[in-house]
Amino acid sequence: MRIGNREFDTENHTYVFGILNVTPDSFSDGGKWQDVDEALRHVEAMIAQGMDVLDIGGESTRPGYVKISSEEEMERVLPVIRAVKERFDVPISLDTYKAEVAREGILAGADLINDIWGLKADPQMAKVIAEGGASCCLMHNRKEADYQDFMPEVLGDLKECLSLADQAGIPKDKIMLDPGIGFGKTYEQNLEALAKLQDFRTLGYPVLLGTSRKSVIGLTLNLPADQREEGTLVTTTLAVMNRIAFVRVHDVEKNVRAIKMAEAIRERSAH
Repeated sequence: MRIGNREFDTENHTYVFGILNVTPDSFSDGGKWQDVDEALRHVEAMIAQGMDVLDIGGESTRPGYVKISSEEEMERVLPVIRAVKERFDVPISLDTYKAEVAREGILAGADLINDIWGLKADPQMAKVIAEGGASCCLMHNRKEADYQDFMPEVLGDLKECLSLADQAGIPKDKIMLDPGIGFGKTYEQNLEALAKLQDFRTLGYPVLLGTSRKSVIGLTLNLPADQREEGTLVTTTLAVMNRIAFVRVHDVEKNVRAIKMAEAIRERSAH
């Protein structure tokens, strides 16, 4: 898969998206990286720890989040995208579901659009990604966690996202899918999606898993957001064992180490 000027071997390695939330209200690190210089220091640290892609978000999408205007979102993310591009050679993912923000983000240097609504929230989004030559991550989401047959419906929803991408002319080698852990799913359904990660690979695209510090871990372990690291590392290990291509995390260094260890064991099991 291509993201920016990089090729990713999505069959044999699990890569790390490092999270940079330039928001005042994200559930786990809100308000920490709003200053551009602070953000850049954090990016530099994550690169040193082995981050492969930087994922920048300007609007919190935690449960009960407050929606903001495109203008406000752009004021938050564009200066950071430009500053990162000037200083570092790292692919940038922009976490947004608004076509206007995506368009300006791509012009500022974003290489991938990470859309939590899988092109379904904004009818212009697929076109903007295609015309901008960007890659995309299409996440599964629903307004209500209402399913008759959970996994087949989730995969069906993702096929609809893929159809939108195809109609807009987004090349297949620029698409990844995200099961959407923590979005439009109950606690039990989140666990089921994690238990059936292999099913997401049957759609024929690289998969990104984003579970870092999420409520499914908090509810399982009965822990607040800042104490969910071990739970996150378990899901990253699970991702490696299921040949998931990407994980999106807050704690880069520890997840990179977990991946290295899990891959060493997985490769040995192939002998």
